[in-house]
Amino acid sequence: MELNTLSAVSPIDGRYHKATLKLREIFSEYGLIRCRAIVEVTWLIRLADCNDLDDIPSLSDAGRSKLTGLIDNFDMSAAMRVKEIESTTNHDVKAVEYWLKECVSDDAELKALAEFFHFACTSEDINNLAYALMLKEGRDLLLNIEIHIADQLRQFAQQFAAVPMLCRTHGQPATPSTMGKEFANVCHRLERQITQLNEIEILGKLNGATGNFNAHLSAYPNANWEQLSQQTIESLGLHYNPYTTQIEPHDYIAELCHSLQRINTISIDFCRDIWSYISIGYFKQKVIASEVGSSTMPHKVNPIDFENAEGNFGMANAMLAHFAEKLPISRWQRDLSDSTVLRNLGSAFGYCLIACAALIRGLHKIQIDEVQLAKDLDDNWEVLAEPIQTVMRRYNIEKPYEKLKELTRGKKINQQIINEFIAGLDIPDDAKQSLQALTPSTYIGNAIEKANKI
Repeated sequence: MELNTLSAVSPIDGRYHKATLKLREIFSEYGLIRCRAIVEVTWLIRLADCNDLDDIPSLSDAGRSKLTGLIDNFDMSAAMRVKEIESTTNHDVKAVEYWLKECVSDDAELKALAEFFHFACTSEDINNLAYALMLKEGRDLLLNIEIHIADQLRQFAQQFAAVPMLCRTHGQPATPSTMGKEFANVCHRLERQITQLNEIEILGKLNGATGNFNAHLSAYPNANWEQLSQQTIESLGLHYNPYTTQIEPHDYIAELCHSLQRINTISIDFCRDIWSYISIGYFKQKVIASEVGSSTMPHKVNPIDFENAEGNFGMANAMLAHFAEKLPISRWQRDLSDSTVLRNLGSAFGYCLIACAALIRGLHKIQIDEVQLAKDLDDNWEVLAEPIQTVMRRYNIEKPYEKLKELTRGKKINQQIINEFIAGLDIPDDAKQSLQALTPSTYIGNAIEKANKI
């Protein structure tokens, strides 16, 4: 069967392919091959620029330009040629090396340098840096989307800053806030995690078969290989890891996965809250004429975007959890159990992108129903038991909590009952007036200020 969006096994490349198109250049095998080529070329140029390696001639401007052009002009035909070579070598990294040698075979200057492609490298020197480059680009893509979501939440926080709402703790009517403050809470949580995700150092190593520059020093014992390795890695925009075995131990990948998990978990929490607010009428959803909510109930406008987001954030977290648990573990100096797992990094990023796209769609559809919010508040005057008993404590009224418990618990309370209770209190008149002026809609503390400050 021909591969297309209907025949793809994974919904990442099938049903949801539009949401994940940007990942194809990053996390596909094409992307991996391209990043391997970037590492190989960068290493060769660094070797040629090093004065300590007297057998390696410096590059002319033309030679340097041709090498960088191999990367700048890397395309699908180049990747396909690498795959053709791999069909003979049965080794994916070696195929990149052979492709590069093939590319410079007609250039006398570069042909003389050809054996310094992959010099002193194990495959993992190339692979760990290639995956690091992929993760760096993938992280930047996700960061931009998460920042967009946080910005949308901030906009809602300020737009709804003064819209009072009845809160629910344990699902029961509780101290009011504003809808804007609720959005501000999530915005603050997300932005804190976004900062942490951005600050994770993406590490790399370029130090040979067991991390000690053994082959490097056997060829050039006087070269400062530690410095050369660090310079090469940092020139790729990565951070140098000085202590490794054959593999970079992937601890930073676990950190990155855990950070993404926290962002996704916050997003799941938010999706479930919005879903619930829609169910009790705090939000309506914009009706799109062509859409069908239910195959049998024509009236329904289901919160499908928040449900879709929740499910795909969960899929991403399941994969991220496995990456974080598995990848930092390697038997002795190297085993290959990480290799097949690393190839799936893009899938987790794909589910993150699908979820974020659904969440953004959902946010664009919701419309606040201030009438329903006001009605809910007016139906629950008992929430004022909290400020009343707190003021009673200030004036040393005996058993204030117990008296309010007797008045309100399990009972339907209205404004008249509350005001009559306040009128009978032995507290100063100005305190009585302040309490009697209070309503569920105005008992919101500094919620407006907090929402506007986010």
